[in-house]
Amino acid sequence: MLTLSSIVYDVNKFRLGADFRLPKSSRVAIIGPSGAGKSTLLSIISGFTKPCSGRVILDNEDITLFAPGQRKVTTLFQDGNLFPHLTVEQNIGLGIRPDLKLSSSQILLLEAAIKRVGLSDFSKRKPNTLSGGQQSRISLARALVRDCLLLLLDEPFSALGPALKSEMLELVKDISIEKDLVLLFVTHDPEDAKQICDLSVVVAEGNVYPPVCTTELFLNPPEILKAYL
Repeated sequence: MLTLSSIVYDVNKFRLGADFRLPKSSRVAIIGPSGAGKSTLLSIISGFTKPCSGRVILDNEDITLFAPGQRKVTTLFQDGNLFPHLTVEQNIGLGIRPDLKLSSSQILLLEAAIKRVGLSDFSKRKPNTLSGGQQSRISLARALVRDCLLLLLDEPFSALGPALKSEMLELVKDISIEKDLVLLFVTHDPEDAKQICDLSVVVAEGNVYPPVCTTELFLNPPEILKAYL
């Protein structure tokens, strides 16, 4: 489903290399020290950063030169990227059409996404009137309505408390299974990785190491991960 073929990013003395393939429906944790290149990896996959060499292949299509908007990839960032002057349903609707001129079928899609994340009673509210967890649900619903194959999480729930973060991770896991998505999840917390990811990749010392079983990785971590943990 997702292949990074001989990817090299080498700019201003920062180097990152990646060469691996992820099967369909994978849920993959990306873990490693700060500054190692975890967010850069997501940026390369989503198209905001161009690799110096190599190819990004999604669903057997080479998307290396595609602009971000041309890729069936959705990213949830730490800040949620919500518009305070728009309502919940308008923020989510942006994922369908930037001009919010939705057809009847698109309105049904919007309503279904709002219901799926438990925000039906808050659709007319502004984001700043909601809790942090509810705001995270807005961002997730916006990802839901997009026609994507790959969902990237760049620590979007890091500001939430442990119980709420765990709840959001379970919701993400359930949705990724329902929509048959490949999920890549940047995290600093091994427990988060164990909760929702069957595979993990370690990013360290300029390399993205091939994916391995998450449980086995943390039972017997390599020296490079031990030093970080």
